[in-house]
Amino acid sequence: MKKLFVIFIVLALAGGGAYGYYKFSGQGQGTGPKTVVVSRGTIVEKALAMGEILPRHEVAVKSKISGTVAKLFVEDGDPVKEGEPLLEVKPSPTPLEYAQAKRTLEMRLLVEQQRQADLERTKGLLQRGMVSQSENDKAREAFDQANLQRRLAEEELAILDKGKAVVAGRSVESLILSPVAGSILKLNVAVGDPVVPLTSYQPGTELLTMADMSDLLFKGTVDEIDVGKIREGMPVELKVGAFPDKLVQGVLSRISLKSQKKDNATVFEVEITQLQVPEGMVLRAGYSANADIVIRRAADVLRLPERVVEFRGDSSLVRLPPAAAGAVPEERPIEVGMSDGINLEVQDGLKEGDAVLEKETREIK
Repeated sequence: MKKLFVIFIVLALAGGGAYGYYKFSGQGQGTGPKTVVVSRGTIVEKALAMGEILPRHEVAVKSKISGTVAKLFVEDGDPVKEGEPLLEVKPSPTPLEYAQAKRTLEMRLLVEQQRQADLERTKGLLQRGMVSQSENDKAREAFDQANLQRRLAEEELAILDKGKAVVAGRSVESLILSPVAGSILKLNVAVGDPVVPLTSYQPGTELLTMADMSDLLFKGTVDEIDVGKIREGMPVELKVGAFPDKLVQGVLSRISLKSQKKDNATVFEVEITQLQVPEGMVLRAGYSANADIVIRRAADVLRLPERVVEFRGDSSLVRLPPAAAGAVPEERPIEVGMSDGINLEVQDGLKEGDAVLEKETREIK
């Protein structure tokens, strides 16, 4: 009797295991073909642009005199007003430059003294009627020119020697002032660094860069496949890499007329402005971002995952679950509208709540 009881328990456990395997392996009656249900929602057709957040205008500050950095009045990130001092450049002319400026001043001083003597002599001759008024005027003009040349040489020497001078009543000095109001993006020099001046034949040392961080925009590129669908004025949703859970709204303001090659693809540059930044979100220059340019939006429409729709020529077909076990699934043509790449708009052929079969998958052996 005891032996029969043990056999009964073993058979019961084996039967339960077989039932569980049969049920959960998808071979029982409780498991049928996978389906999706037609639902209502919003479909948004978008074009993707990839790029970064940048200030509208970025200014590179340079010096017009050579020397070394003597003082710094700002640091990275500091806000500044127009005309506020940024740094001071101490002139450091070469011995040859200083000697040339000194000798030039001495020679022009001698020329001025000579022209002054000529003018005094011509005045005396004019009073005795020995020269004409025009000759006296020429002597006056020559003296005035010599005087200007001497003053110019003095100013050049003062700038080389002291880093400052007064030219036509205006102070010219080695203090570099902010050309615009904004913030310091990057300080490129330190105290003691040499400074090459900006001239017509050399770009000069870039001392720092600055920009108005209250006026930002997005610059990026759109693939040529999508550029024909977009136009200026379209709304845009920006996803900034540093803030994955927040959206920045904007407006597409510019589409380049000329393409460019990027990673073996043809793309067009776009600009997005009028950025509406959520509260508590601070944008910085250089943030990477993706922009979804909204081409069309359909709200409260029937939709299906695009993967369950089969396209044959101009027809769109879906498969409906069989009415009875063993029956062949029905193929039904439907009319579809816009797509967002994941879901399709169903315009006709199905109603909300209808079930549609998933496409069959085949195991690769």
